[in-house]
Amino acid sequence: MSRNILLHPTLPAWIQLALRRAGYETLDDLSSTSAEGLSKELGIDISDAQSIITASQRPPGQPLSQSLASLISRSQIFACSYAAVNTALGGGLPRGRILEISGPPGSFKETLALDYARIFVEANEEVIFIDTQNMTSLATIKKTFYNSSAAADYQDLIRYTHLHTLPELMTFIHNLLSEIHAKTGLLVLNSISFPFLSHPDVQSSKRTALLEKIHQVFLQASALNNLTIITTSQMSTKLLNADGSPGNFETGAKAVMVPQLGSTYLPNGRSYRLVIVPESRTTGVVQLLSSPTHPSGQARHQYDLSHHGACSVLHGS
Repeated sequence: MSRNILLHPTLPAWIQLALRRAGYETLDDLSSTSAEGLSKELGIDISDAQSIITASQRPPGQPLSQSLASLISRSQIFACSYAAVNTALGGGLPRGRILEISGPPGSFKETLALDYARIFVEANEEVIFIDTQNMTSLATIKKTFYNSSAAADYQDLIRYTHLHTLPELMTFIHNLLSEIHAKTGLLVLNSISFPFLSHPDVQSSKRTALLEKIHQVFLQASALNNLTIITTSQMSTKLLNADGSPGNFETGAKAVMVPQLGSTYLPNGRSYRLVIVPESRTTGVVQLLSSPTHPSGQARHQYDLSHHGACSVLHGS
């Protein structure tokens, strides 16, 4: 049996990559660590860390545990209706990853999030849809499924909830892992930045701690439960000095639009950050700010809302 972690047949790809990012190169490295140590390094529960260690020690050909086997069987890449988005994401959104969609009012970020929700429901998977700013109503969701193969029973697979305050949002985040069922495939947090904006009195240190909490839960939900997570966010203005450093109204040489929450809440190595920049009512640009394979982002891609096809699911990540 190969001692290289990337060649081990019983470890799912997401586990292998997480271990490599943590500095583990061989199975010998993994066998010398404890479940407690691995738990701290990867930010996961001790029981899950022990399962990973046990899986790495299983001889080739022996069946995986049910939980790990189910993670592999549900490996997919989801391509949406918008060619420019799929191109920016390198072909589509892999299952178990996190996609932040940012853009100004009038961009199609909520429509795009609903597009992904429809794909999961049509695959007979449950979607948790959280709206924090009354941007997406039940009527809008119903319209999304008007011509869908799941039009008759989509309501059985969508858990729709309003959360308007920061305490409500953080309570949901705290309980998220217990809300993930066997059929739960997607979480949509629409306007995730709004609860933070509605509580401007929150101290910077407290805000950072809350974003770190979201980061930890997102990491566990996506890595261990294979939950795909989509957030939408408004943009904010950031002032920069001539040398590119953060500026203010007195020193700033230019202003740029950036996602309101920053990147603190998004786990590195699992997150895609997409910005939609409308140029007209139906055209504009989508740009990938960062991704697991391109931390510094990629080129901009033109979109035309008057020309896009049906959504699809591409198997194999």
